[in-house]
Amino acid sequence: MIILLLHTLNVINVVGASYSSITTAPMSMTITYKRKGATKNAEVPKGPSPASLAWAAGRPSIALPFTKAPATLDGSMLGDVGFDPLGFSTAPIGAWFIDEGIGDLGTNLTWLREAELMHGRIAQLAFVGILFPAVVGTLPGNKWTGISAYSNINPLQALHDVPRFALLQIFLFMSVLEFKRLSFIKEEGDMYVPGDLRIGQGLGRWNPFGLSFTPDEYMDNQLKELKHCRLAMIAVLVLWIEIQANEGYLEIDKILSPFFGIIGFIQNTFFK
Repeated sequence: MIILLLHTLNVINVVGASYSSITTAPMSMTITYKRKGATKNAEVPKGPSPASLAWAAGRPSIALPFTKAPATLDGSMLGDVGFDPLGFSTAPIGAWFIDEGIGDLGTNLTWLREAELMHGRIAQLAFVGILFPAVVGTLPGNKWTGISAYSNINPLQALHDVPRFALLQIFLFMSVLEFKRLSFIKEEGDMYVPGDLRIGQGLGRWNPFGLSFTPDEYMDNQLKELKHCRLAMIAVLVLWIEIQANEGYLEIDKILSPFFGIIGFIQNTFFK
């Protein structure tokens, strides 16, 4: 229940990270794909595929030095460290969505960055949602839902315990937020910047915390959010494996022991 509730809040978990100031430099290699709506009788060009060309013109990966990054990742986008072992950046991701009428974000990388940010923000909330019931406690039930409706601390089984009407409310709220995000993409077209939900500093934006960063500080915070997103996705996967391995039981003491160990080391070293 907590995880689903947190999932619906991913759109408002973007304080100061609207990404309106990112300027993506032109890619060093442009790849053109055939659209689905192209004329059937058009001649199909022969030769290597765009993906093959991208790998052939690749460069050493910063994230994985023992591998090569495709030419579509030239380091110009914020946070690009050449991590693409499966070659997603060489696939026509953007063209698929454009043909479905969702909008035009300009390049495939912008679509991938949008997906990375959305998944990462949800993962940050999911990480808190997994740990919160086990560390702090669960929400109280009532006579209508059942006293123990929200007492299951196993996030994989909690979905079966919460009332279906509660899940429906979360689903509807989540759908409204997602359709709103898609409306931003359609409205701004190729001017849309990945992750921009019109929250944070800037003219005409909702800025509840009154954030006002310099351009350098703003970009630094954007990079921090991106790194947190990536770390959270890995952390949630680790927690899921932990839950599966322990048959639904989350060993909080083992998970948090390295964290408390670091705090103890800092206290003993610098604050004696």
